[in-house]
Amino acid sequence: MAIRIISFIIALFVMPGLALAHGPTRQKASETVEIDASPEQVWAVIGAFGDMSWHPRVAMTDSPKGAEVGAIRTLGYSTGGTMEEELSKIDPAKMTLSTFIGHVNVDVLPATNYSSTMTVKPLDGGARSEVTWRAAFYRGYPNNDPPAELNDEAAVTGVSAFLREGLDNLKTVVESGS
Repeated sequence: MAIRIISFIIALFVMPGLALAHGPTRQKASETVEIDASPEQVWAVIGAFGDMSWHPRVAMTDSPKGAEVGAIRTLGYSTGGTMEEELSKIDPAKMTLSTFIGHVNVDVLPATNYSSTMTVKPLDGGARSEVTWRAAFYRGYPNNDPPAELNDEAAVTGVSAFLREGLDNLKTVVESGS
């Protein structure tokens, strides 16, 4: 009986410490925009995996294999730096595509292990569109005690801003017909 009580007391002191010792938790961000264009017009821009010129932070896109699952596009950013993004899923009939960046350049995006999905839905009988861009990721610093610029909050803020800027400019590009 005394051993059980001692074990219980030890567990009370050890368990809270173990709860704090785990690594980072998966974070999420989601942004949506309504565009005054048909879903087909919007999908024509998003579905062209080899061209991400609609995003204001992307200065260069190179995707030699086009828009097939497993294709890799190299993204060059206007602030400097590059990343490789893999097309993990594409469904033109459902107007959705998913990507993955295993090695994120934290100078560009304060996150790691980044995956995202973009989906186009019709609005107003197909006269307008709604685009949702969802991302899941870990903070930029994978160990405990991250610096402020690579913690969970910075990752969510940074990824959310990246998604928002992209969708806002996508709206401008598609609606202007550029």
